[in-house]
Amino acid sequence: MLTSCNVKSLEKVCADLIRGAKEKNLKVKGPVRMPTKTLRITTRKTPCGEGSKTWDRFQMRIHKRLIDLHRPSEIVKQITSISIEPGVEVEVTIADA
Repeated sequence: MLTSCNVKSLEKVCADLIRGAKEKNLKVKGPVRMPTKTLRITTRKTPCGEGSKTWDRFQMRIHKRLIDLHRPSEIVKQITSISIEPGVEVEVTIADA
């Protein structure tokens, strides 16, 4: 599972992982786009509470991609050791089939 707030860097890491997997002739499924999580915060602009009631709205979108690699864990570890863009989190889950 790859997670990031920046879509461009997330897509670049996905492309690098898939390219590395295809160089080693691995069976790859993905990247599957998971639902984007949107975090919203609304705050008053004035700290004292006086004046007109104006509000600031902030939001952060968290994008997720899922890539399935079907091979032994040693080969998957070699592929996932590529350089990863800052701001992209990689979560590796190894499942026994």
